[in-house]
Amino acid sequence: QSDEYISHKKGSKGITAILYGIARSFTLRSKYSLVKKYSPGNSILDIGCGTGEFLNFCQQKKLKCIGVEPSEKARTYAKTNYYLDVRDNFIQGVENTKRFDCITLWHVLEHIHQLDLTLEKINSLLTQEGVVIIAVPNSNSYDAGFYGIHWAAYDLPRHIYHFTRDSMRTFEDKYHFNCLTILPQKLDAFYISLLSEKYKNGSIRYLHAFFRGLISNFQARNPEMGYSSQIYILKRKIS
Repeated sequence: QSDEYISHKKGSKGITAILYGIARSFTLRSKYSLVKKYSPGNSILDIGCGTGEFLNFCQQKKLKCIGVEPSEKARTYAKTNYYLDVRDNFIQGVENTKRFDCITLWHVLEHIHQLDLTLEKINSLLTQEGVVIIAVPNSNSYDAGFYGIHWAAYDLPRHIYHFTRDSMRTFEDKYHFNCLTILPQKLDAFYISLLSEKYKNGSIRYLHAFFRGLISNFQARNPEMGYSSQIYILKRKIS
């Protein structure tokens, strides 16, 4: 319910909210393109679906959609405005008999408390050729190093895990996934820098944030650093 959590707020005012809305319209198409490229079918489960914009976009493209969202306010908005099937709890709320061609977690993995139970269930709900798409902040990125304790994507106490490429390899091994590819979320460098400027300086310095976002995306060419946020396309290992 934080005032800084724009993704669950409707009708937000201010330059940051406007920029976020413009970026969201672009990323919806980008996310859908990834689903169509890597998913073997047309059923999708979006864990942490928020107010449902992404699932609504997929629904309009005739995908079979189910969402999970613990925030009652966001969940109600998704149901009322987009007529989506959104559950309040993943472990108890999604039937074990269902199967999905694609399961997405867009900046959700870092919030999950029951990680083992959640990943065990995700594995059981995937079709044989199904994919998991996970987007997470990268704490090895240039902007994370530059802003230090003020880096917005640390987002304590809401984020209880933080990821790098190395820790994602551990994650993949532990939960029996193969990584098909890693993709950048380049706009996140600018958004996270905007918030980090506010945390560090008490006000948002837009030009400074834009400059840091550019540098971060440039430095991300170094594989040891990577992008501010990265998307992992995972497929279940078949034993």
